[in-house]
Amino acid sequence: MRIPFGSLLPLCAAAALAAVLPLRAGAQAAAAPGCPAILQHTFPRLQDEKPQSLCQYAGKVVLVVNTASFCGFTPQYKGLEALDSKYRARGLVVLGFPSNDFAQEAGSNKEIADFCESTFGVKFPMFAKSSVRGPDASPLFKQLAQISGTTPKWNFYKYLIGRDGKVVDSYSSMTAPDDRAFVREIEKQLGAAPVAAAKPSFETRSN
Repeated sequence: MRIPFGSLLPLCAAAALAAVLPLRAGAQAAAAPGCPAILQHTFPRLQDEKPQSLCQYAGKVVLVVNTASFCGFTPQYKGLEALDSKYRARGLVVLGFPSNDFAQEAGSNKEIADFCESTFGVKFPMFAKSSVRGPDASPLFKQLAQISGTTPKWNFYKYLIGRDGKVVDSYSSMTAPDDRAFVREIEKQLGAAPVAAAKPSFETRSN
């Protein structure tokens, strides 16, 4: 069936507008089969600001951490990278979200990326700087706060999400990545049966 040219104009205009609009950090992503609501968000990747859907981590145990480069807890980067490296094959992924909400992350995304790589060898996924608390918090952190009943009190606050996409618990900045009880809970969640889900067609981690 031939489609009149005029009827295509609104569709073309909408596509053009979507192409030029900047991605808001943590924007709600289109729902994907098997992707839990807590992961239906899109963030620019830290090193190149390329949009990344969190749906690519569906079925994994996800540790969400708000980070900063000039904080007393910044050395936790090393422990978080060790956690991600040790348990990656079993299904853990650490996701870092730099934030200047506590005035300790003033650098650009590129400066943050260079610092994390050169100082702590961070390879787990990191995303562009965004807000994690208050009215300007990204949709992801607003959702985490609503579900857990708590917002980040400081940098390196942690939220643990199970394979089923449910928030397991939240942990203060004082909880070190190698804390025994914390690691035991991660191992417990890793032992849970993987959630069957359609493989999302999103770009995989490369940092």
